[in-house]
Amino acid sequence: MLLALWPQSWSRQQRSNATLVAALVVMVLALSLLGQLLSFFPDPIGPNAQAFSEGARTTLWLTLVSGAVGLVLGTAAALARTARWTPVRWIAGVYIWAIRGTPLLVQILFVYFALPVLVPGLNLPDFAAAVVALGLNVGAYNAEALRAGLLAVPRGQTEAARALGLGRMHVFMDVVFPQAFKISLPPLVSNFVALLKDSSLAYAIGVVELTNVGNRIQSATFQPIATLTTVAITYLLLTTLVTQISNAVEYRFDVEGRNQ
Repeated sequence: MLLALWPQSWSRQQRSNATLVAALVVMVLALSLLGQLLSFFPDPIGPNAQAFSEGARTTLWLTLVSGAVGLVLGTAAALARTARWTPVRWIAGVYIWAIRGTPLLVQILFVYFALPVLVPGLNLPDFAAAVVALGLNVGAYNAEALRAGLLAVPRGQTEAARALGLGRMHVFMDVVFPQAFKISLPPLVSNFVALLKDSSLAYAIGVVELTNVGNRIQSATFQPIATLTTVAITYLLLTTLVTQISNAVEYRFDVEGRNQ
């Protein structure tokens, strides 16, 4: 959407940079002005405009932190899944199998309620527990996306890099991983957008994010249509802006191979 606004004479890097800056500026403005904009709406939206605004910021912050944790965990698990040592592959496989085979809501409740029982003294706040659960969840899906990218890099490129005298670490960091990341970028972006919506499940442990705010307001005012419609539109705004940023990143890396 935003990519189409820039002149065709601009380079790929210029158009992607412009899109990234524009999307980030719009997101910051939207989050900053959301409360003021909603304040003009009638009851029950106007009187609770600030609560909606704070809920949207909490949702975005929860998504960003969890996404960063998930990217690190996913990279580590993908490397473990492709390792030469069988125990390491087995541990990573069990992690991915367990996370992908159980509901996210159960994982959130487990981290918040059951983990302190298993590890006495480990009483995580609601936000931290949500970050851990969401990070573990998206990390498992990121691991499979990155593993597919690693396996898609032709073996001949690794052999050629070693023939040139590059060490194992340089071969991975300079030859294999950049190509694997480029291949994995579309599913990674999809996982991040899904994470933004899945963060709504954090309401189950009391995180005051957007869905929790909407549920509290509709319970107090008995006006679910206006309240939940506002929540849905806010989510749509956030996912649209995040998608524009991700499209700019994909365009910069030439994921489709158009090389324009």
